[in-house]
This record gives sequence, structure tokens and C-alpha cells, in this order.
Amino acid sequence: MAAGILYLVPSALGSALPACLMPEATTAVVHGLRHFVVENTKTARQFLKAIGYAHPLRDVSFAVLDEHTPASAVADLLSPVLAGADAGLMSEAGCPGVADPGAALVRQAHAAGVRVIPLVGPSAILLALMSSGMNGQRFVFHGYLPIDAQTRRARIAQLEAQSARNDATQIFIETPYRNEALLEALLRTCKPDTLLCVAVDMTMETETIRTQTVADWKRQPPSLARRPAVFLLYRGAS
Repeated sequence: MAAGILYLVPSALGSALPACLMPEATTAVVHGLRHFVVENTKTARQFLKAIGYAHPLRDVSFAVLDEHTPASAVADLLSPVLAGADAGLMSEAGCPGVADPGAALVRQAHAAGVRVIPLVGPSAILLALMSSGMNGQRFVFHGYLPIDAQTRRARIAQLEAQSARNDATQIFIETPYRNEALLEALLRTCKPDTLLCVAVDMTMETETIRTQTVADWKRQPPSLARRPAVFLLYRGAS
């Protein structure tokens, strides 16, 4: 029996899902799936309800792939696809495989010769880059920066220097409850004329995106209040 297809399904970035963010072609594929590998079952169910998924969720199989899933268990998650069924891989928010443990399943699919198809949908990282006014020709996504305060400041200084040397935008994220600490470290570490973009609540009604110098941010720091945020730093050519 031929293997099925592993579809990479972008999901909502917040609790609400504006209809314009999910193309009809993507939702049409999702409606045809009965097997899903998800980072969080609760948010996956909410997403399916939001797009009007027509099938009873009790008849749908959900397997969890999160940061606690042992590497030895990933291969088994591909079993329905190897048995001929199509399946969808979903992150808790945004695109699977990007700042998300789903990349392990995608690697397994490639190793097994399974066709992988990425579907179109929201990505907080690309949306933030698009709206930052920073260099979109050269950019690096670093995921999460170190938690230790001293190590984090050293890493920020390193990224600022890399941006200047390579004329590249530096992009990173943080767990919402540590946003304020990261912002404080950025304002204390970076040079006054370095550009910093803070993109908060992407695609939500409360979305806020602003790029300005570190000096300007210091005069009026934003209140991030545990909101999901993407940070972009740029010290390249203007």
C-alpha cells in the first residue's frame, strides 16, 4: 500500500481566527483529514471548530508531539501515513516545524520517503519581518535567547554585532511571561541608534507592531503584559 501524505497545517496565532488568514485551499485539505499530530490537543480542537470542521471530533485521531515527546516515539506517530492515510501536523500556534517540535516528524517523513506538503497560513515570524521595515533579504531567526540574565545580555550584544557585520535582521521570541525581562535586557544592552521592532499579538484585534530606535523605546517602553511577541533587531545599512 502506498503511503499517505503528511500535510503541514498552520493554525491560529491567537485565540481567535480571522477568516482571511486561512485560505480556502488550506481549509479544504484539512476538512479531508482524519488523523492529526498536534502540539496541543485542546488548541487543535479549537482550531478545527473555528474553521468549521464538519466531522465529529470524537471520530478524529489526535497524537501529541510536544517538547516532552521522546525521540524514540516520533516514528510511531507516522504510522497512519505509512498505512496509507493522509495526516496533518499542527503546531499550537502558527506554522508547524518553525519554533516547534514538529520538525522531528517532518524529518522522519522524509527519511521514510513520505511526501510532505506545507499548506499556506499565518506565520508570526514572517508577518513581523514584513511589517518591521528591516532587511528582508538577509535575516536570521534565533528562537529563544538564554534565560540567565548575564548570558542573555552577552547574546544580545553578539546579535547586535552580527546585524551590523552582516547587514542582517536578527529575529527572536520569548515565552510571554518573560517578555518584559527580555525587553529590559535589550534596552540596557543595545546601542541607542539600533533599531528594535516589537510585534505583539500578531493577527489579533490587539495587534501592535512598532519599529523605532532603542533610544526612543527607552523614552516610552511598551507594556507587553504577557502577550505573545516577536522581537526584531537591526543594525545594518539603512
